Amino acid sequence: MDSLDLSQLSLRPMELGDWPRIHEWASQPIACRYQPWGPNTEQETEAFVAAAIAAWGSEPQLRFPWVAVHPATGVIGIGELNIRNAHWRRGEISYSVHHEFWGLGLASEIARLLCRIGFEVLELERVEATCDPRNGASAAVLKKIGMTQEGILRRTVLIREGWRDSAMHSLIRPEWTPPQAPPRWILA
Repeated sequence: MDSLDLSQLSLRPMELGDWPRIHEWASQPIACRYQPWGPNTEQETEAFVAAAIAAWGSEPQLRFPWVAVHPATGVIGIGELNIRNAHWRRGEISYSVHHEFWGLGLASEIARLLCRIGFEVLELERVEATCDPRNGASAAVLKKIGMTQEGILRRTVLIREGWRDSAMHSLIRPEWTPPQAPPRWILA
């Protein structure tokens, strides 16, 4: 697929029936190359989705996992916003897109929607994200949505090939420019 209308992308809470579609990319080495998870077995993907669903009922809720849905493809990615410090109103976003749709701007749109939820719904002061410094595509996503790279955190995540560093990025409330378009998510 050469392009998708990104204005049609929306976020909704995960449902148990989403796991087979998520597993299509979570089971692929290319999709988890820089991650501590995967390639997932079917049971691992099912457990991830079940835990994501359960997060919506936790009190206090500190984890907000979503699926990204497009009318042309159905579930095409996932995004998550985690509250890292409620008192200081600090959250962290992460995202993953089906590898067959990389390069179409979907990760940037998911990240933008997550930031919007963070600032407009959860009233965060700071939204941050990390990526492996070797993952230029993810760093480009974070730059595209207006995040600033603050530095490199050394040896933060253990992946299959050993310890990796994490490039820390952030967007703070004074830098946030709310989009004019209506929100595109469904709250649980």
